[in-house]
Amino acid sequence: MTDRHSGYIVALAADVREDDAEEGVLNAIRMIRGVASVTPVIAEPGAGMITAMRRDREWSDALFKLIKDPPGGES
Repeated sequence: MTDRHSGYIVALAADVREDDAEEGVLNAIRMIRGVASVTPVIAEPGAGMITAMRRDREWSDALFKLIKDPPGGES
């Protein structure tokens, strides 16, 4: 038997001001099959999971860049 997913957390690359948030993005997410609701998460300093997701993405990007273009590497 497999586990069932009840939802997903999507982290934005950077915080977006509420009045700058595009309604189109929220509507696009709502159009994904099976999405019951979309609720923005208010940014808070040190907000656990989203901060960790962004940090992990930055580390991943930096490691890939280092692998692709090592310092003093081949020209």
